[in-house]
Amino acid sequence: MMAISGKTRVCGVIGDPIEHTLSPPIQNAAFSHLKLDFVFLAFHVKAADLENAIRGMRGLGIHGLNVTMPHKSTVISYLDKVDSAVKFLGSANTILNRDGKLSGFSTDGVGALKALRENGAELAEKKVLLLGAGGAAKAIAFSFAQEAGSLCILNRVPEKAAVLADALNRMFGKKIVGGALSPSAVQKNLRDADILVNATSVGMHPTVNQSLVAPQWLKPNLVVMDIVYNPVETKLAKDAKTAGAKVISGVEMLIYQGAASFEIWTGRSAPIGVMRKAALNKLSNTGENK
Repeated sequence: MMAISGKTRVCGVIGDPIEHTLSPPIQNAAFSHLKLDFVFLAFHVKAADLENAIRGMRGLGIHGLNVTMPHKSTVISYLDKVDSAVKFLGSANTILNRDGKLSGFSTDGVGALKALRENGAELAEKKVLLLGAGGAAKAIAFSFAQEAGSLCILNRVPEKAAVLADALNRMFGKKIVGGALSPSAVQKNLRDADILVNATSVGMHPTVNQSLVAPQWLKPNLVVMDIVYNPVETKLAKDAKTAGAKVISGVEMLIYQGAASFEIWTGRSAPIGVMRKAALNKLSNTGENK
C-alpha cells in the first residue's frame, strides 16, 4: 500500500454488517499495484445513520464509496445524479464524489456481463436461464436482457419474476418471461438453455452442499455462472464441471463489478489479475463472506 499523506484520496464501502467485506484487500491491492495515492476502508453504517454518512462523504471529501446491504436502495435519495441502471433497478452500489456532487452507479450487472465475456462466453442470440429475482439477479437481468436472444427468470416468488420480466420486455422488446422457481421449471428450461446463472444464495457457506440444479440436468454445451463466491467452487459449479459445462466462478463477477467501481473512481483500467489474486488469497485464508 502507498504511504498515506495529506493528498491521499479516500474510498470505502458502507454496509451493515460490513466486517466480512472482501473489498478493502481487493481495491487496496489494485491501488498499490498502479501506485495510485488512494486508500480503501470499510465503514460500518447502520440504517439510521445513512443520511449522516452520505453527508459526511461530502463534508470529508471522501472520493468514492461502494454501497452494500441494506443501503443500496435507500442511498439513492441522497445522491445528486444516477445512471440508467440505477433508475431501473432502484439501487446503487457505487458512488463518485465530484466536488461535492454525488453520482450513483450500479456495477453488479456490468460485472456479471464482463465476467461472462472475459471468460469466453457471448450473449448474442443465446437463451439465458436466470435463477432468482433479488437485487443481484435484477441487475444481471437488466444487463443481459439488452444482448441475449431470450431470458427466462425463475424465482421462488413467481410474481416478482413476472414483474421484472414485464418491465424488461417494455424496455427492450425481447423474449423475456418470468415464472416459479421449481425443480420441474428448472429442468424444463435447461433443456434448450445456452447459459445458466444462479443469482440466489443457494450453495453459499455454510450450506455448501445445496444446489437448485440436479447434476443430470447439466450438459457439456452449457455455460454456468454461479454468483456465490464462498465457497469459491459451489456444488453447482462442481456438478457443472463434471458434466463438461463451462463454469464461471462467482469470484469473477465480484472482481469485475469491483473493477468497474475502481475505473469510475480512478479513470484507470483495473488490474484484474491483481484483484483476483487478492480476493482468492482472502477467501482461502479466512473463508469469509462479503
